[in-house]
Amino acid sequence: MTDEIDTPQADTSEQAPPCVRPTADDSAQEGKLFGVVPLSWRFDLASLPLVRRLLKKRWFPMALILVNMFIFAIILTSGVVGGFSSGNYSFGIMIVWILWWVALMLLLVPVMSRSWCLMCPLPSLGEWLQRLKLFGVNNNLYGLNLKWPKRLSNMWVMNILFLATTFFSGFFTVKPLATFYLLGGIIVIGIVMSLLFQKRTFCLYVCPVSGFQGLYANAAMLEVRAKDPAICAKHKKKTCVTGNKNGYGCPWLLEPHSFKRNTYCGMCMECFKTCPFDNMALNVRPPGTDLLVNERRGLDEAWKAFIMMGIAVMFYVAMMGRWGWIKDWVRGDTLSGWLSFVGLHAAFNLLIIPGVFFVFVLLSKLASGVKETSLKAAFVNLSYSLIPMGLGAWVAFSLGFLLPNGSYVLHTISDPFAWGWDLFGTAGIPWTPVATAWLVPLQFAVLIVAFLISADYGLKLTRQTYGKAGAKRGFVPLLVFLMGVTVFFGWLYGG
Repeated sequence: MTDEIDTPQADTSEQAPPCVRPTADDSAQEGKLFGVVPLSWRFDLASLPLVRRLLKKRWFPMALILVNMFIFAIILTSGVVGGFSSGNYSFGIMIVWILWWVALMLLLVPVMSRSWCLMCPLPSLGEWLQRLKLFGVNNNLYGLNLKWPKRLSNMWVMNILFLATTFFSGFFTVKPLATFYLLGGIIVIGIVMSLLFQKRTFCLYVCPVSGFQGLYANAAMLEVRAKDPAICAKHKKKTCVTGNKNGYGCPWLLEPHSFKRNTYCGMCMECFKTCPFDNMALNVRPPGTDLLVNERRGLDEAWKAFIMMGIAVMFYVAMMGRWGWIKDWVRGDTLSGWLSFVGLHAAFNLLIIPGVFFVFVLLSKLASGVKETSLKAAFVNLSYSLIPMGLGAWVAFSLGFLLPNGSYVLHTISDPFAWGWDLFGTAGIPWTPVATAWLVPLQFAVLIVAFLISADYGLKLTRQTYGKAGAKRGFVPLLVFLMGVTVFFGWLYGG
């Protein structure tokens, strides 16, 4: 049966709340970055015939998932064999906390959006149990298919879970068995939730890694979007939502024909397979365009920005800082010390950073002279200017992890189970820091670029929030805050 076309449907997308003052910059398709780069610029990678054919194949991205599943099987095995009390020569710790984490922060998230979700093996076992197929298509999913509670359909659960995992960072990053328990726990929870709830509910609302990827994907340079919304509006069946013989309805419970930002798109590419009109695009774009899209903004995402920035600070202090007593707390040398770290860490992320930001937002609102905009709307809107800054802080932190410690990876890939192997001839390579003389200049350069992007979008967000008249005055306190954050991270990393 052919796909039916009917008259265009009414637009049911969320509208900007009345407390937000839309301007020409209220759309990610308008304006210019730094006044030079048009935010409307796009290049569709899927316009290349080879790429489009790849995206429509059923074995893609399954092949990547299977490769990563093999690697994660080795990671899990290395967590329970080998006998290392320290993580320096543990395959699991080196691959997860240096190679994977650094790749995530340096490349996958800032450039390729949520591309890790496309190839992540952790939820795949549960998804296969839902589908009862590996490569074929079965849209009659097995399990209870319950709906996730509406009040939890946001980032709050992921915020708390991700913050909670960092309480144990002193164990996960040095104890192979702790990493085994973390990854194994994620897999088990993913399987259970796949049997209870709809599709990728676990990835959408629970997975600790998913939340920060979704938030920072707003600043990424890759997106999946419909090419011509008019074609989608006339398509009655919406096979990107319901699925067909070629693919599954969106596993992420989105409507690919109309979504406008990257936050909850797992880039599984099923919509490329199910669209009968080849109307989906994989666009390269300027960084940060989704920051201006006023859809589903909320305090949950604002707090995710605070939490990620706070964790970047605490991780550096705990792992590379010069305060030994804090390191003792993080490692849990004493229970009282570890509990002190948990309390300080939680307060810093959940109260202190949001509280300081609130003061600057209050000053911003007062300076703008705009009374119609609520303080809550200003707080939420302006928090999105922190996303490039926070991502930049993580990129700089990751460089500080990779350059001094990356050589450990070469040893562990040759001897993953500490059995004396030398699979690739690299087991005997000693610890060798690389280009550490360039580390601080590189970190400073990253922080400056992140500040400039945050400041540019910060000005656009103040225009969006206060209107043109109050934007410049309202921007000054936000600019001071962003400058302060940049100087603080510069002092921390360069200290």
